[in-house]
Amino acid sequence: MKTGGCRFGTHRVIEPQGVLPQPARVLNNDMGELWDNELLIDVIRLNVDSASFHQIKNKLAAQGHTDMEKAFADHAIDLVNRTGKHKNEDTGSGGMLIGRVAQIGPKFEMEDEIAVGDKIASLVSLSLTPLKINRVKRVLLDKDQVEIEGQAILFSSGIYAKLPDDMDENLALSVLDVAGAPAQVERLAKPGDTVVILGANGKSGVLCNAIARERVGVSGKVIGIVRNPSYIETCKQTGCNEVIIADATDALTIQQEVARHTRGQMADVVINVVNIEDTELPSIMACKDRGLVYFFSMATSFTKAALGAEGIGADVDMILGNGYARHHAAISIDLLRRNPVLMKIFQERYTDQ
Repeated sequence: MKTGGCRFGTHRVIEPQGVLPQPARVLNNDMGELWDNELLIDVIRLNVDSASFHQIKNKLAAQGHTDMEKAFADHAIDLVNRTGKHKNEDTGSGGMLIGRVAQIGPKFEMEDEIAVGDKIASLVSLSLTPLKINRVKRVLLDKDQVEIEGQAILFSSGIYAKLPDDMDENLALSVLDVAGAPAQVERLAKPGDTVVILGANGKSGVLCNAIARERVGVSGKVIGIVRNPSYIETCKQTGCNEVIIADATDALTIQQEVARHTRGQMADVVINVVNIEDTELPSIMACKDRGLVYFFSMATSFTKAALGAEGIGADVDMILGNGYARHHAAISIDLLRRNPVLMKIFQERYTDQ
């Protein structure tokens, strides 16, 4: 076993030297010998982040691929073979994984007690996780997931969650993949606030609807924005008081509709959880002066958000979503357990039943 590794994983960086694993272009994914501060995982399933999965599918379709499952599998293997990790080379984002603990280095810093054989989910991005794919077993195109045979490494700085015994593993993976969003909404939304959620029907959207509804109380309002009228019922069931049908890239329509639904007051908090580009200005224009916009989407461009706000004279605070918030895994799993509507939706969407 190798010794003297960095707790942040710089000992696995091949190119360029001197950077952390996330911005690195290439990582060492040799699983033959573990460093003493690493955790080795036998990977079961990858959960690619929604923006990345969506972008890869579109890219492969534009290249003329018709068998999308095979094309996606080949793309994943090629990417990992070249770079040592599953970091989308266009979006820069990754996802997360579930697997079983195969080996624990004696200097690996355990946040929660785990043992060899335990099933865990990584709570750090695949964009910084050394990964080896031996075989792709199945691509679940409707769930943004890839079943594989392979191994991965967590560094001492990496966080993880032991999967709950009372919950389907794929359901738990889907929730934990976006756990940072509802945890941050719990912090940001206050009683009496008007909260606008772009992408209110998606995986993170329905969780944000529910926790925003709890936080704003009877004196507040949750407004969902979705593109399809068929999503209205789900949005209302999960916490939205009102739903706006609009393209998430249509800034003027969104500004006008939010103004109409708030009598010109606009939103105190805007949550962006869509998986497409060019939604920065619509989010900003839905917000009141000195309000707050939270960009959880991995499709967000800091440049578009910053220069866009400046260009229209919008005095808003903007937060780039951090996928980690303390206790975010527990917060999201507990939210699902106490909300039977959410549980039913996730069971229908993200389990193999």
